[in-house]
Formats: sequence, structure tokens, C-alpha cells
Amino acid sequence: MCNLYSITTNQAAIAALFRVMNWYVGNLPPMPGVFPDYPAPVVRNDRGERELIMMRWGMPPPPRAGGYPVTNIRNTTSPHWRGWLKPENRCLVPANSFAEYAPEPNPETLRRNQARL
Repeated sequence: MCNLYSITTNQAAIAALFRVMNWYVGNLPPMPGVFPDYPAPVVRNDRGERELIMMRWGMPPPPRAGGYPVTNIRNTTSPHWRGWLKPENRCLVPANSFAEYAPEPNPETLRRNQARL
């Protein structure tokens, strides 16, 4: 997935689909554009129950990189990522669509991102 996705489904539908027990997202508005470092809803396990919460999109960067969150992890064997990729750190990211980079622009929009899903 490239660096853009959307979530326009309401929180009741997300909670029903993923059997969420607790949700702490407040009044969740449609989010037609979620970019790296934006807060967005996720479903995670907490003490054996699923909860819907807002989290910042991205993984903590390696110490020497610093700065912005990482959204594309290519080397999953790196020592930095091993701990973050364990099951206890995983979550579900509800999405209605996402954009994927295209090598050639779409003739209708002249953009290189194409919506998928």
C-alpha cells in the first residue's frame, strides 16, 4: 500500500465487522485521505478483547534514521523491526480504498496514484 488510504465506514460498522468490544474513537468522521503521521482508527487486542482506537499511521523509525514514521518496511529481517512485527504489536487497519503508485499517469486524472480496493 502506498502512502494514502481512506476510511469512510462508520464506527458501528467497524465494531460489528471486527467484533470490537470497546471503542475509544469518539465521533469518527469519514476520512477520505489518511496520510502517514495522521491519526486513524485501528482495531487491536488489549488484554484479550478487541478495541477500536485512534493511532498515528506509521512505525517508529530506526534510531539512526529519526524523524518521520516509516510506512514501507522492506527489510523485515532487520533487528529494529523484529520486535515490532511480533503478534502482540499487530493491528487491523480498516480501509475502504487505498492508492498505489503507478509508473504511468492515469490518462483521466494525470496522477500516478490509482485508487484500489
